[in-house]
Amino acid sequence: MIRSIFTLCVFISALFLSAHAGEWNQHRGPFSNNLSDESITSANWLKSPSSIDWKVKTPLGFSSFTTYDGSAFTLIAEEDEDGLMREICVSVDLKTGKREWSTHLGIMDYKAGGGNSGASDNKGGDGPRSTPSVLDGKVWAYDSDMSLYCLSAKDGKLIWKVNVLKEHDGINPRWENACSPLIVDDLVIIYGGGPKQSFLAFDKDSGKVKWKTGSELATHATPILTKIHGVEQVIFFCQSGLVSLLPKSGEELWRQEFPYKVSTAASPVVAGDLVYCSAGYGVGAGLYKISKQGSKFSSNQVWRKPNDVINHWSTPVYHDGHLYGMFSFKKYGAGPLQCIELKTGMVKWSEDGYGPGNVILAGEHLLALSDKGELSVVKASSSHYQELARKKLITGKCWSTPTLSEGKVLMRSTEEAVCLSVK
Repeated sequence: MIRSIFTLCVFISALFLSAHAGEWNQHRGPFSNNLSDESITSANWLKSPSSIDWKVKTPLGFSSFTTYDGSAFTLIAEEDEDGLMREICVSVDLKTGKREWSTHLGIMDYKAGGGNSGASDNKGGDGPRSTPSVLDGKVWAYDSDMSLYCLSAKDGKLIWKVNVLKEHDGINPRWENACSPLIVDDLVIIYGGGPKQSFLAFDKDSGKVKWKTGSELATHATPILTKIHGVEQVIFFCQSGLVSLLPKSGEELWRQEFPYKVSTAASPVVAGDLVYCSAGYGVGAGLYKISKQGSKFSSNQVWRKPNDVINHWSTPVYHDGHLYGMFSFKKYGAGPLQCIELKTGMVKWSEDGYGPGNVILAGEHLLALSDKGELSVVKASSSHYQELARKKLITGKCWSTPTLSEGKVLMRSTEEAVCLSVK
């Protein structure tokens, strides 16, 4: 069963007035924090075979689903007429899973990827890592080769395109782009440009540059939109650390140094005036308090745990003073789902068997997708691990994030996708 909890996010929902309630219109959800505006109150639907609405092939890719106006969108990879593996943005009917349209994007160099990573019985599979955003009848897709596309949500026709590598001296991180476009009012915001234009904002309808700034190197982490001390801001997790900008102008508000090694892929998490971030490859996690005096912001460390409390690419969700998510590094098929006390970084409980999957929060319950295709409903309680149901639903490697939209749970792997009804 589902009931609306839209009021839970009133302070953020005003930032997304164009998105309809129940739609999951961009990576990590409408509120940029893995939080659904729908609430799961039972796990019976997961136990019932009749809850599966459809299952379709989604060859290659770690892109997640977004939804808009009865359709779902993701990036896959298929061989084109010239025998090249090309990234493709696809739209499927949310009710049936039938493909509505497919639009070819760039060609991806799969030799640069880490396709052999994974559990011993679940290796192979690479592909697009970015998730398309959708709003007001348009879809924005940022492909592996750093080309930003604006497509019609109705038929997939190209409206405009920007090649960041060629037009903005782009610098692609190792394993190519994985961050997703962020929609803020009339802007689509990305990063990956070169000196003095690493942060880029385009008019979402025309593709015209609205502002460009910064000389930071991009990571694989998607920027987030949030409010701190009442000020709307976009936080980028760069190779230099955290950088916060005003979305309307690109003016810098504050920054926080943070180590970088090889790849940073999990987005930062905001809880009031606290900002959490974490990375793999021996980096670990940190928590920072953001202060404001007059119009000036500053950041100070609360705690830092080197090579501990690690989020490889699994961004945790914040709830009631705690972080819930997959905390491990390369423990494919085995890494734990954990509850971490935010103010101290201490582990409150830990349950193995998830690997580097992803979680979202729906009311008081977590939807936790393991890297091997198992979906769990877990109580978001700091007291102990409380699993209500768990079921393997798809094969292939699941490094994507599940979504909850209009009473339907969507999840995908490098092989297939499934839609379940929870109403």
